[in-house]
Amino acid sequence: MTYLEAVNRVLRRLRENEVTTVNETPYSKLIGDLVNVVKVEIEDSWNWSALRTTLTATTTNNLFNYVLVGSGTRIRVLDVFNDTDNIIIEQRGTKWFDKIFLTYDQPKGSPIYYNFNGVDNNGDSQVDFFPIPDGVYDIRINCVVPQAELATDTTRILIPANLLVEGVIARAISERGDDGGYVEQEQRYRAMASDLIAVESSQRLDEMIWVAQ
Repeated sequence: MTYLEAVNRVLRRLRENEVTTVNETPYSKLIGDLVNVVKVEIEDSWNWSALRTTLTATTTNNLFNYVLVGSGTRIRVLDVFNDTDNIIIEQRGTKWFDKIFLTYDQPKGSPIYYNFNGVDNNGDSQVDFFPIPDGVYDIRINCVVPQAELATDTTRILIPANLLVEGVIARAISERGDDGGYVEQEQRYRAMASDLIAVESSQRLDEMIWVAQ
């Protein structure tokens, strides 16, 4: 489903006229804004399969900070691998990294730890690796990267679009001040979200099991 198709589906359910572009009328533009609001809410509620991807970084000698191109700032890391040496890279906190870099001689070698450290001028997240790489290592980051804000009519929605429509209808009803209708629609939206998350979580049982470290 595209951005425009989602907006028109909401408009039909609200008994409003469809539009040929999201920004055609003030009301369709409002619905477009609500689509983006609910999109963020749904994206943050679960690690949706449609948002999962693998980013890569290739290290160079004596450089510890790298930009995860295309990551944005809402990235959620699932796991990080040093493909060159076939090891899992573990996350450490900023204080741990500060202590290592400030109080110890800096060893170089194959990266075994990472930490998020800032955002570049393009809005992508940056990570530090430790030890400081002593050469070329291929790093693979399995992660969830939410879709950018919808702005173009033809942009395809990655998350479950039917769920998005139900959530937007609830917000639109609330905006109109129909409290009774809002409660019923919000319950429908929440129930659908719960069902869809249950389906996806059943495919990823290892992510639903907490293991003491």
